[in-house]
Amino acid sequence: MVGRTRAVPRILVCAGSSRERVRSNPQAARRRLAYIPEQVSLYGWFTGVENLAYFAELGGRQLSNDDLQAPLSQAGLQPEAFHKPVSGYSKGMRQKVGIAIALAKHARALLLDEPTSGLDPRASYEFSRLLEQLREQGLAILMATQDIFRALDVATRVGIMVGGVLEKEIATGQVAPVELEALYLQIVRADKSN
Repeated sequence: MVGRTRAVPRILVCAGSSRERVRSNPQAARRRLAYIPEQVSLYGWFTGVENLAYFAELGGRQLSNDDLQAPLSQAGLQPEAFHKPVSGYSKGMRQKVGIAIALAKHARALLLDEPTSGLDPRASYEFSRLLEQLREQGLAILMATQDIFRALDVATRVGIMVGGVLEKEIATGQVAPVELEALYLQIVRADKSN
């Protein structure tokens, strides 16, 4: 948690908050942040719309039916799934509801923990395109992943961490996939030999 705790103020600054605003009003800063874990926990007997309504209400927001459906659509969930129990959703569909919850709270920064882990190639591709769309809309996205090729595809910058320490940061346009893989292996091997 120490590494993540340090990252939160940085990503909030990237999302349009100043360091002073984050320090002086951490609750307001947290409202601009959404965390989406590897396994999005939703209520299986609720539908996608009901889960979104529930989590929005927990955050102090009452949403109309239209306001509930818009973020689900934007997140890429198919309309026919909106009113079906989440227990029948795939992992990719659950991730989309997690993104919709973040969109409904008007988060300006997303912290994603292994969001494509366990997704099939098509769902992983769709999720990556969704992240690109959100980035183009001005959302700041910090994604922890072991999939260096997906990170290179989606990100503008990639960081390699070892033991909670950022060892290397590089712009994605400056490195080819094979070079990033070699750099990653070099850094990890150097750490194991120490």
